Amino acid sequence: MLIWWVPYSYRSRYLRQWNRFFVFTARTILNINVDVVGRENMPNYACVIMCKHQSEWEAFYLQALFWPLCTILKNELLRIPFFGWALALMEPIAIDRTSPKEALKQVQNQGLKKLRQGRSVLIFPEGTRMPLGKSGRYARSGATLAIAATVPILPIAHNAGICWPNGNQKKQAGTISFVIGEPIVATGQSARELTKDVEDWIETHSNELLGSSSQQATNRAPSM
Repeated sequence: MLIWWVPYSYRSRYLRQWNRFFVFTARTILNINVDVVGRENMPNYACVIMCKHQSEWEAFYLQALFWPLCTILKNELLRIPFFGWALALMEPIAIDRTSPKEALKQVQNQGLKKLRQGRSVLIFPEGTRMPLGKSGRYARSGATLAIAATVPILPIAHNAGICWPNGNQKKQAGTISFVIGEPIVATGQSARELTKDVEDWIETHSNELLGSSSQQATNRAPSM
């Protein structure tokens, strides 16, 4: 918070180190590693990033992996003493989830500005963390923003919930599989159709990762 006066381009680089420290600590103390597939699909320009949401882990990891990045999050987080105040210095798009229409308008207006500034916009389309194997309704705000800004959507699937289960204080050592897909470009689709394409990709790959992890766990289990 002491560097609030530093321009964003420098301030964000410094604050990003906290996310890297989080990932480093999870790896060294909890033995939670990550295997990233598809780094070559990461564009060198601003885009809309849509990612499966299972835990707090991926929120930190994405901030460490992508820069510059603007995250869409619930505005209650900014009210948390110290943590929320520091989070505000990353200039996120903080929405009020009790007012969907206003939130959509806010995402469009602020999201366009961020993209024009060269910052990718991260959205968890389900709006909240989902238990392993479950999916929520995908909001169309990410697709609407991508169409308005004429930028692609970068879909991401993972199985972080295996090591960092939602709502459970106990963490599980292991390797998180993180898959970055090829950018999905809107070619005349509506926001609904584009959202469906992204949802199909994310859910298909997330379920494949979950099935693969379950099979590996079965193979490691001692025979009776």
